[in-house]
Amino acid sequence: MRAAADVVRRSSTRALSTSAAVRQKLRTTSQPLRIASQPLRIAAYPGDGIGVDVTTEAFRLIEHVQSAVGGFAVEPTWYGWNSGSYFDTHGVAAPSDMIATLRPFDAVFLGAVGWPERQADHVTLEPLIRMRQAFDLYACVRPARTYPGVPMPLARGQSIDMVVVRENSEGEYVHAGGRHARGQPAEVTVQTAVHTRRGVERAIRFGLELARSPTRRGKLTLITKSNAMVHSMVMWDEIMDELVASGEFADVTVDKQHVDAAAMNFVRRPEDFDVVVASNLFGDILTDLSGAVTGSIGLNPSANLDPSRASPSLFEPVHGSAPDIAGHGVANPVAAILSAALMLEWLQVPPEVPAAIRRAVEGALSARESTV
Repeated sequence: MRAAADVVRRSSTRALSTSAAVRQKLRTTSQPLRIASQPLRIAAYPGDGIGVDVTTEAFRLIEHVQSAVGGFAVEPTWYGWNSGSYFDTHGVAAPSDMIATLRPFDAVFLGAVGWPERQADHVTLEPLIRMRQAFDLYACVRPARTYPGVPMPLARGQSIDMVVVRENSEGEYVHAGGRHARGQPAEVTVQTAVHTRRGVERAIRFGLELARSPTRRGKLTLITKSNAMVHSMVMWDEIMDELVASGEFADVTVDKQHVDAAAMNFVRRPEDFDVVVASNLFGDILTDLSGAVTGSIGLNPSANLDPSRASPSLFEPVHGSAPDIAGHGVANPVAAILSAALMLEWLQVPPEVPAAIRRAVEGALSARESTV
């Protein structure tokens, strides 16, 4: 859960103005496209806190863009799993059959999970980790960029446009380990990270393919800590070297940085980064930093992808649940709206659809018709 201060807030006198502004921008879109014959089945999982607020706004936007732009239809099914009333009734944040319930859908849209005042984070975040691992959503894609009209904290005001690809299925978040002699002076804990050649190589390959795509600038930065983590991170470096030596990605410029240096460079010269690939933990930390240097984590979308498309992929804003402002109409829905654009793009709706959403968001932010 992120503190409320980490989420860009909407003016309380203009509740939901950002969503309204985005919908207004979409009204200027040209002739609607022909609607596809089969609706896209989406599992809507608002979760906790402002997850409910921003998910509601994202689907209002999706409904609006269906009529304003066309070319697709969405059929959402809503699930009320959360750390509040559902947990109070069932003793868990989500049911044991959650994966089986969600598997038939084309995609899952998650608002936010976490409510530390009620339950510990490792309890409330369990459904999210379970989805990522059970559906093999190994590529977590988190774009971060600057927008006209959005103040940024860096003095130079440089334009930033990066994508962090986070290995999402193993690494530091596999829950391998345990505690011995809990609460005693001799207590010992072991938290084991598990990195497989298959898992590392496919994450790096995904990043390399993204870096060479028309929307990127042909550069990849690999983040490790191989000077201290001499087994796992050395393997990451070696696999990167092997892929470069193969010549398969000769059109991509590759460099490597240790995570501490990368954190410094995200602040010193973030404009230098294009595609960044990192382990589960390092990617998790750096993507919050990428949101901070571009203006707000409240603007950052994310996609948790199964590139094989064997399972439904998961889309969510990067920000947390901020329960202290939930239900007050002050949470910024931009990250959720942009996550919806990522979802529709992944589901291969006509490209005019996500493009129209992004243009509308940019127009609203540029005109400062928002919380910024």
